[in-house]
Amino acid sequence: MPYDKPPLSKAFLAGTAADADIALLSQKEADDLNIEVRLGCRAAHLHLSRDEVELDGGERLHFDQLVIATGARARPSPWGQPDGLHVVRTIDDSQRLREDLTQGGRLTVVGGGFIGAEIAATARSMGLAVTIVDPSPVPMERVLGEQIGERFIHLHESNGVTTLFGVGVEGISGQRGQFRVALTSGDILDADYVVVGIGAVPNDDWLATSGLHIDNGVVCDKHLRVPDAPNVFALGDVCRWQNPRHDRLTRVEHWTNAVEQAAIVAHNITQPTALVECAPIEYVWSDQYDWKVRVAGEAGIAENRHVEVIGEDAHTGRFAGLYSPDGQTFSGMAVVNWPRALVAGRRALAQRTPYPAIRDELVRLAQPQHSIT
Repeated sequence: MPYDKPPLSKAFLAGTAADADIALLSQKEADDLNIEVRLGCRAAHLHLSRDEVELDGGERLHFDQLVIATGARARPSPWGQPDGLHVVRTIDDSQRLREDLTQGGRLTVVGGGFIGAEIAATARSMGLAVTIVDPSPVPMERVLGEQIGERFIHLHESNGVTTLFGVGVEGISGQRGQFRVALTSGDILDADYVVVGIGAVPNDDWLATSGLHIDNGVVCDKHLRVPDAPNVFALGDVCRWQNPRHDRLTRVEHWTNAVEQAAIVAHNITQPTALVECAPIEYVWSDQYDWKVRVAGEAGIAENRHVEVIGEDAHTGRFAGLYSPDGQTFSGMAVVNWPRALVAGRRALAQRTPYPAIRDELVRLAQPQHSIT
């Protein structure tokens, strides 16, 4: 049955959250809502001319409306997947990795994105010796950019993680307990376990013969409908839509994006004469050690030439990184351990507040608050 995936690299992996804690829909709830759930079977083909989905066993399901929500899968390891080498995308993946981590030892994480950084933090909290390797210059560069990402190198190193950024992996040999990870620098890392977290691939292969426009996901209009097939929608990781906020095709792999798009698709199916656009303000979060990281809007994109850090407090880890392409347009923010700044920033993004105004507001919020007695 459906379950929540963000904890798979954090609380669930650490063993502090159980299966029941991450469940999203029980069989009883599905029955009460009159939802038929087919488990253990896959969609194999889409026949648009007959409004049918063909399952892998040959059965065909007719539809009046179709929602494609097949998500994404972990990008496979280029070095195979011998015993002890893990990718993490499903609950089974997380359980297998947890079984290894509870034995202790040395873990090498290939990939410093959100998944890799979270797994490294979780494994370190479990007492393992951890090394992160990534050819990017900083962790989570795609989302945070280099200037803010640098702070996360210090975060991991201060918690005992060895960080090797700007270095690639040439090869991985061996198996559990005796891995050798060859780096592009010529160095060799010895590891008991390896996690490969190098991104995700949309699950759109089954649509190859459908006639839909597939290009790094299912291409949709601003209402999340497939062009020339008004009764077909897509959402979540597999959806690449014409985002009116940016006026370009966008595919977002955030949990919040899937939730928001589900509500929009449900509205547009049930109220076809009052269609709403999908123009969300991107939002993603991560918990690493004692840092609660929140990112809103477009933060790490190359167009953001102006990046400024406000309210930095080394004692609490608090800061807000503000992003702008020109010093006037407020495009995104990364916030650590500062809820009030996050609330103010998300409101400013929604209202298209100019950059100088939100900057000044956060500077005021960062000032010490004096009580009157």
